[in-house]
Parts: sequence; C-alpha cells; structure tokens
Amino acid sequence: MEYLVPKKLKRGDEIRVIAPSNSMGILSKEFRKIPLARLTRLGFKVTFGNNTDQMDEFESSSISQRIEDLHTAFMDKNVKAVLAVIGGFNSNQLLNYIDFDIIRKNPKIFCGFSDITALQNAILKKSALISYSGPAYATFGQKKGFEYTLEYFKKCVIEDRSFEVLPSPKFRDEHWYKDQENVHFIKNKGYYVINPGFGAGTIIGGNLCTLNLLQGTDYMPDLRNSVVFIEDDSESKPQNFDRDLQSLIMQKGFEEVQGLVIGRFQKASKMTREKLIRIIKTKRELKDIPVIADVDFGHTTPMITFPIGGKAEIYADATNPSIKIIKH
Repeated sequence: MEYLVPKKLKRGDEIRVIAPSNSMGILSKEFRKIPLARLTRLGFKVTFGNNTDQMDEFESSSISQRIEDLHTAFMDKNVKAVLAVIGGFNSNQLLNYIDFDIIRKNPKIFCGFSDITALQNAILKKSALISYSGPAYATFGQKKGFEYTLEYFKKCVIEDRSFEVLPSPKFRDEHWYKDQENVHFIKNKGYYVINPGFGAGTIIGGNLCTLNLLQGTDYMPDLRNSVVFIEDDSESKPQNFDRDLQSLIMQKGFEEVQGLVIGRFQKASKMTREKLIRIIKTKRELKDIPVIADVDFGHTTPMITFPIGGKAEIYADATNPSIKIIKH
C-alpha cells in the first residue's frame, strides 16, 4: 500500500502544539520558554491548542478537549505540522473519537514519541498518513546535547533526501529535565547485530507496550513486509519486554516482517546486551529476521526521527551494521 507523505517543513511554517496525552500543565512556565525559543530560532511560528494547559487528576485532559485540539490542528490550513507536548499513558482513549477522514483529507506532519505511538500507528492504518516518531515539544527544551536529535529531525521532516542513520557519538540516560546543568554523557559504542541479514520494508512501531495496545483492534497496522522499530522505557524490565515482544510476534502478518530494529534501553530497565540476545535467540519466529539493537531512539537522548509508514533498509552486518531511511 502507498501511504501519504506530508509536505516538508520550511521556514515560516506554523507548528501547532497539542497535548493528546499528558498536559502542557506538567511543564513549568520557565521550561516552556526553551522549546518555544528554539523552534522560533529555526524559523517556525509556534501556536498552541486551546486545551493544552487543561489538566485533571491524571495529568491529562478530557477526551473531548484533546479531540477538539487534534481535529482543529489538522483542519487549520495554516498549520503545517502538529507536535505533541510530551508522552503519557492515555492517548489510546482518543481512537474511537477521531475522525480519520479529517486527517486523511488534511495530511500534515505529526510528530511525537512514547505514548503517541498509539495515535501514529492508528493514523497510518485508518488515514494512510505517514507520521514521525521523534522529539516532542518538551524534547526541544533540552539545553545540552540536542544537536543529534535536531539533525535527524531536520533530515526527516525538513529535508527530502534518503539518509543513513548513524549512531550518536554520546548519549544520556537520566531525567535531564530535572537538572539541565549537571549533564552526564556516556560514550556510544554504536549498534550491535543480534541476527545478521538484509531487510527492507514499511516502518511500523515506536514504543512497544503502547503499540501492543492496538492488538485486536481496527487500529493495528499491517505488519506484512514491514521493518519493525521498537523501544521501551525504564518500566519495561527484561521479563516485560520479552512477553510484550512475544505478543507482537503472535500478531497476524508478523511472519512477513522483514527486519527488527531495537532502540536503546534505559539502565533502570536492567536490560543487558546478554539478556536481549537471549530473548531474541529463544524466539524461533525471529530466526531468519535481521535484528539490530542499541539504536538512538526511545527514552534515552539524543534520538532519531523516523517515519511510521515510511520505508527503511537495514543491513545487519556484524562489522558494519547500517540503517537507511529511504522514504519519509
């Protein structure tokens, strides 16, 4: 199936910030100035949904408020991109209320990660629109070590060429937003290959436990001829990741998956290279699928941006693994 590719961003374009999961209310007034200033310096006009600051006891807002902001953002002809404030836990509440025809008839860039995975993969299935797993509005508030994240955001939503995803020189695994000055970087050793081979196909995925919320619903995208990108956060221990991956493997169409790309785990997850290799090797369904791990996406920083519904090629060569984004 051919999916809709939204127009790339250019200077002067309007970006609408909405809160389909956690509210903007969890961000301090002082912090909000940083992403606003950075996006403005990039040449964009930044506007906000009417309900982004609304917040209930679940640090979110009502379904109707979130749907209003989502629909309004896509219907507004001046808006060229929609950026989620941050992740959270409940964006899948919106799925039965979204008018996917509005999104299909008004294709534009939609970017975020983590809990936003549910919306992005549902939009691909119901509206045939490519969206982007990448930095949220809050991510643009990182004072230090943001260069790599910004580089791959530009490659995916501003530039129009295919590109290779190279490992970041260094990364952070900490609650960076709690202390922006005392930053600890870790040298990145690069990707490693668990299963060798070549794979090419449509990119599906994002946050694994959130993607799995779509199982058994009309919102689960087609896994056939796909390259699956998955990651999870510190709450996903090896046992959780193992069973979540197994659940995905058991979905219809997984037997035609062409490759698996796994994002970097947080140290608090207690996942190790040895445990991840063990998990992958114990699954016979993955025996003939190329698998590359420790890629720069997930809940460590920096992160790449990748197109859900775009095309990727992966070369899982033990000495020189490569990931290329062909269509975005």
